[in-house]
Amino acid sequence: MNTRNSRLFLPLLFLLLLLSAHAKGPEGGLHTRNILFVMTDGLRWQEVFHGADEALMVKENGIDDSEKAKFWQETPEARRELLMPFLWRTVAAQGQVFGNQDKGSVAVLTNGLNFSYPGYSETFCGFADPRINSNAKKPNPNVTVLEWLNGKSPYRGEVAAFGAWDVFPSILNRRRCGFLVNAGYEPMEGKRLSPTMALLNRLKQETIRYWGGEPFDSLTFETAFEYFKTEKPRILYLSLGETDEWAHGGRYDLYLESARNFDAAVKTLWETAQSMPRYRGKTTLILATDHGRGLAPDAWKGHGQDVQGSEAVWMAFMGPDTPALGERTQTEQVTQSQIASTLAAFLGEDYCAAVPQAGKPILDVVGR
Repeated sequence: MNTRNSRLFLPLLFLLLLLSAHAKGPEGGLHTRNILFVMTDGLRWQEVFHGADEALMVKENGIDDSEKAKFWQETPEARRELLMPFLWRTVAAQGQVFGNQDKGSVAVLTNGLNFSYPGYSETFCGFADPRINSNAKKPNPNVTVLEWLNGKSPYRGEVAAFGAWDVFPSILNRRRCGFLVNAGYEPMEGKRLSPTMALLNRLKQETIRYWGGEPFDSLTFETAFEYFKTEKPRILYLSLGETDEWAHGGRYDLYLESARNFDAAVKTLWETAQSMPRYRGKTTLILATDHGRGLAPDAWKGHGQDVQGSEAVWMAFMGPDTPALGERTQTEQVTQSQIASTLAAFLGEDYCAAVPQAGKPILDVVGR
């Protein structure tokens, strides 16, 4: 090749290589285009990995012999599968689950407060902010990973969040974030609501408000599910709350029922996604909780800075870019602050470049 031709060929080769790399995405050929991120409030890692706790299955906690039979098996593996069959038969088989401290897999909060608003803020922002020190409805001063993604053209208008707890508009800063945030008993608005969504709006008005601003999970889930089917967002966030509410009330029977219902809701959402060409084979599922709880026999009802063990959490990942390593054992500690950057990494986005204080992605689950 003569000098003149080489001067023309080399820039062209460089351009082709650059275009090829861009087509693969910054994370090198990731397949994830959509995210389903589902959380349930205050579900202990102990139940997730061991199933129902025999020390708590007593009448004082709402458990009689007939209730015990619904949740009891002789081994922890059988109990946990009985409690959360989708997590253990599907997510653990096809993805990764972190947080079984008895097997050297530790997942923790970093905020030190161990209650909801600080936990959700750490989850979404990637770091603990000492200004977030109560559950008061104060707009989050920090930009969450959902807001950051919604600010990018591929995701603008493609993000939606639904939460049972009516503090989510503050946690996600609805005034500023630019995407749909529906929480508590708020009706969905719009001129062309589906008949199902219109019915859900009426049910929210007609249902007794047992916990004030937080409805039963079924109303929140069905609202999010209907939106998912009709609007098909690329990033859907859903938070359910009954696991925390029934635990605070000392109803271990209903706490377990709520954990099982959470698992069933995730299954419904995932299987529906896999039936839709937009999502099938191109969607990553993330599961997590906002904080842990205390230990048996009494402290399980609460959590917080002074409640030992409530900093311990769990998390799970499944999708086309997550190696099927199952229940993780003897791993490096993972933290709640890593979820935001990990979520972004699945989409080929570098959240830590924009938010250096955020926890680094969990590379094991992003296939690297």
